[in-house]
Amino acid sequence: MTRSILIVDDDPHIRQLLAFALTRAGLEAREAEDGEAALAAVAANPPDLVILDINMPRLNGLEVCRRLRAQGDLPILFLSSRDDEIDRVLGIELGADDYVVKPFSPREVTARVQAILRRSGSQKPPPPAETAGALVRGRLTLNTEGWTALWDDREAALTVTEFGILRTLASTPTKVFSRDAIIDRLHGPGFAITDRTIDSHVRNLRGKFAGLGGHDVIETRAGVGYRLGACTGQAA
Repeated sequence: MTRSILIVDDDPHIRQLLAFALTRAGLEAREAEDGEAALAAVAANPPDLVILDINMPRLNGLEVCRRLRAQGDLPILFLSSRDDEIDRVLGIELGADDYVVKPFSPREVTARVQAILRRSGSQKPPPPAETAGALVRGRLTLNTEGWTALWDDREAALTVTEFGILRTLASTPTKVFSRDAIIDRLHGPGFAITDRTIDSHVRNLRGKFAGLGGHDVIETRAGVGYRLGACTGQAA
């Protein structure tokens, strides 16, 4: 089944450029000219991923991301016309899966979209009881086939990237993963993404599990990286 991508940008030239590149890659490209139109499009026919410009009139991309994140874990790739770190970090903390700065290469955007889609899987995840693959650590259970994370019997609403990081750590619970090693696991060697982005995703993960009582899901090893915690619920 062809994956559907919603391109949200107030610049029609950018929308057309990305639509052409995505269509050539075998994806279905849909367009929305502003944030309000994007929310309406998602409500009417949810896409598999949203490419979302930050700086738009009427309703900017950060606010659109907040509203989409309140509804679910639809993958989001941010576009921005400037390389301000505050925008990048804020976008990731809101739950975006990746971030590209204008001017960009359409091939790079397409590659990042395809990487996110590969991680998200081709189907909506079934309930954990209907899948076989699972990683269990203390009170944490990762359903690796259904892409769901449970703390006891409560599901944590994770983005695709957040789940990928947690699965990487859980795959070898005693290993400390550097930020570069995590990036390589998620995207492959040489993928351009900053260490700060990984830190923001880890901060999001900690916050989500802390809300469920999981205060020891991820440990930090200063100067090295991250590893899976004991997952007992006890704060350090």
